[in-house]
Amino acid sequence: MAIWQDPRSTTGQNAGVSAATVGVPATRDAGLRSYMLKVYNYMASGVLLTGIVALLFANSSLINLIADPATGKATALFWVALFAPLGIVMWLSFGINRISAGTAQMLFWLYAGLVGVQFSSLFLVYTGASIAQTFFAVAAAFMGLSLFGYTTKRDLSGMGTFLIMGVVGLFIALLINLFLRSPAMDMAISAIGVLLFAGLTAYDTQKIKSIYFQVAGHGEMMAKSAVMGALQLYLDFINMFLFLLRFMGDRR
Repeated sequence: MAIWQDPRSTTGQNAGVSAATVGVPATRDAGLRSYMLKVYNYMASGVLLTGIVALLFANSSLINLIADPATGKATALFWVALFAPLGIVMWLSFGINRISAGTAQMLFWLYAGLVGVQFSSLFLVYTGASIAQTFFAVAAAFMGLSLFGYTTKRDLSGMGTFLIMGVVGLFIALLINLFLRSPAMDMAISAIGVLLFAGLTAYDTQKIKSIYFQVAGHGEMMAKSAVMGALQLYLDFINMFLFLLRFMGDRR
């Protein structure tokens, strides 16, 4: 999901580069490759941390910390793990210029770990095999979509507003369906969710690539923008995973 302003949509002398500017020569830029590799490493490490924490909780007595073994109801820790990440994203989004790169990295790891605590509850609902199948399906789709966003010469900035508005509408629909409990609406929400976050994966990748040309040569800002870029792609990945799991997941 978009967190920073898309530099491709700015105007003026210092406006961000367009997709046409970020063309073939840019893909051969050693600095850009190094920057994008750092973004992907952060993102992949965050996904790995989430998976490790989820498996650790799900396959041990730690699962009792988020779900009462007697009643099956969520504990206080689960609700902390559910809502605290939102605060971390807000902190990073609005406070990134006031914190150090090291603090940004720490908050990213904390966010990924808390999401892992949340995700451990998925193993109480879905079989481990279906979770693994969904994960690998999303991983393959993510790589293809992100590669498209990185290499395409087409300017995807026009998609941004549409996709973000779509995500807002999607979560409003999710809230409404909490009361309606409509299976048909649930399936439609899941399908639309997968498509929206697939589009955001390509869009955010191109945006991160454009941001590089705004921060290149500014060490601290490059480090912080790499963390923010990783967070954007991480959010795209886990949301696409969650919506696809609603299709592919085999319930216990």
